[in-house]
Amino acid sequence: MPEGDRSQAAAPLHDRLVDCALALLERGEADVSLRAVARAAGVSAMAPYRHFSDKSALMAAVALRGFAMMEAEAANADRGDDAAAALTAQGLSYIAFARAHPALFRLMFADDAGMTLPHDNCKGGYALMARRVEQLAPDRAEAGALACWGLVHGLATLALDGRLPPDPAGERAALDLMARALAARA
Repeated sequence: MPEGDRSQAAAPLHDRLVDCALALLERGEADVSLRAVARAAGVSAMAPYRHFSDKSALMAAVALRGFAMMEAEAANADRGDDAAAALTAQGLSYIAFARAHPALFRLMFADDAGMTLPHDNCKGGYALMARRVEQLAPDRAEAGALACWGLVHGLATLALDGRLPPDPAGERAALDLMARALAARA
């Protein structure tokens, strides 16, 4: 088989292994091992090693998938010309993502698998938010983006830790307050 054909054939198994690891993680499996992922994917126990050097590499790929999913959801929420409303919608999607995918969210932000990923591979959603902050407060864009991320990440983490009961209206009000405060500074 020519080299190009091999890499195309390998990509689907790589993706299937990541899919299976993600499914096991989200089902609450205590130990998402390469052997368990191989079993779930219906391949030999050695097949994952052709794509991942070890469990850490596999889980880093799962975390990277999580960042891509989160970015897609933020991009879907980021609609319209009203930068403050779009920023609020992005924040709500961030919190909703954390609630919908708690194990994945923790893997992305609190586990070595997510923490060791290159920063540039994980900042797509942050870049969307920062663009809206810059529209609202161009003179304080960097500080504003940090404040917004701190707020949404804090709310998401509090929600996962059971310290913030689901309150969509309250969450929207807090995020809207931040967005409107940024707009007022401009």
